[in-house]
Amino acid sequence: MAPGHSDTFPDNNNLSNTLMTRPEAITTLKRPASPSFENANDDSSRKRLRGGDDGGDEKGLIRDDDPTNSSTKLADDLVQELQCGCCSELVYRPVVVSPCQHFFCGSCCVLWIRNGGTNCPACRGESTIMMPSRPLQIVLDTLLRSAPHKARAEGERRQADEIYKSGAVLRFPSPREISPEPNINLSTEFARPCPHCAPNNPYGWSCPQPIPDPGTDLEHAWRLDDGLPSGHLSCGNCENLLASQAPSTTKCDFCQTSFCGVAVPGRCVAAPLLSQQPHALTDLEDLIQSTDVYGCFNHNQIEVEYIIDYLSTQSLTPRYIYREIVTHIQQQPQQFRPLFEQDLFSESHSAYAGNDPDPSAPRNRVCRQCATEILLWGLKDWWIRERQKGFLEEGILKRKDCPDGNSCNRQQDLAHAKEFNHIICVVKAPEAKYPTEPAPVEPQPENDYAVPSPTVHFPLITGEPLLVRETPVGGRAN
Repeated sequence: MAPGHSDTFPDNNNLSNTLMTRPEAITTLKRPASPSFENANDDSSRKRLRGGDDGGDEKGLIRDDDPTNSSTKLADDLVQELQCGCCSELVYRPVVVSPCQHFFCGSCCVLWIRNGGTNCPACRGESTIMMPSRPLQIVLDTLLRSAPHKARAEGERRQADEIYKSGAVLRFPSPREISPEPNINLSTEFARPCPHCAPNNPYGWSCPQPIPDPGTDLEHAWRLDDGLPSGHLSCGNCENLLASQAPSTTKCDFCQTSFCGVAVPGRCVAAPLLSQQPHALTDLEDLIQSTDVYGCFNHNQIEVEYIIDYLSTQSLTPRYIYREIVTHIQQQPQQFRPLFEQDLFSESHSAYAGNDPDPSAPRNRVCRQCATEILLWGLKDWWIRERQKGFLEEGILKRKDCPDGNSCNRQQDLAHAKEFNHIICVVKAPEAKYPTEPAPVEPQPENDYAVPSPTVHFPLITGEPLLVRETPVGGRAN
């Protein structure tokens, strides 16, 4: 809710009634007499038609810009009542949210939904659809005819029209399922039973050593000061206790955290590598809002904008990028070892994580948080490989390479970042080490077909040492 905005919005009938009882604003509507005209013969009414000291102009009429003019006051009141619940300005292209009937600018509501909103921006109530409001638009048009100076700036209207097309209907997305509140801390003294502790539970498996319920058997309840109950761990997502041997329990091969698999489907699980969804990176909007993505590129805003535009044009999702990164890593000789050497997966969850029994073991399952770490770790190299496919605009690819390359400390300067390329920088090949006496150079044939050895520039892509072929390039044409 915007500051200064009331929790309740006037419905269309109230607005219409307001206009119907204020004749100074609209003279073309049929309406009952205004209360101000009930005593039209008294002295105060006659004074309104006089000039001079009563605030009128030379002809004895009331000026339009007079702050005491009731028409001006009515326009000001309507502007206050017709404020958008998001931007707190006069509503533009009004839409009404169902079922709560709060109204907003069409563009404001679209941006709210694009940024992940699944409910009403005003009351946060469950919402299903936003529809254009014809009655509100009629009232708004009537207001602006009598007070055109109240209209939104032309630039604001033009920008809003690019976001929301008048008359469009938009449905709210289904709310994302959130993790339940952890019950591990409901009692600071005793542990609560896990879902598999109850006999004949709906999950088809029961704990060999169930945790006593402190609500019914306080004498045998397990004290949390004694550590975790035997055969149980804490789920890395919902933090509830889980049975370590239950069929639904999984463990991430990267952070070694276990997951119950029953509290929140799709989240309380360590899934196979290529089928996992990175945490908090579901769609393109998540990438735009993630500060970690900008950190991957040294906060080079221009380069990130190129990436976002490219992903939007190619209809690529964060999950697609994640899968390509995983596939590329699995094809490397060291596979995930460089990631472990950087200690990327430690302290991924607040729940207890076990020790890695075999650091050289294959990695088959991953949790959502570790999947995000993999995506962020490989995002820059993925972008380098993707740029080499040639799908980017020619102007972007032909930017001059910054002499300082990726280590440039001016990447946050928008003008500098737009002029220079900081992703692939041409550098000099390393100097070759020669023996004390240089080896004799084989003479080249003296004919017109000899091909001179060209000077080769190598792009710095991943920061790995460059391999330079010392054999001269040349030969005879066939």
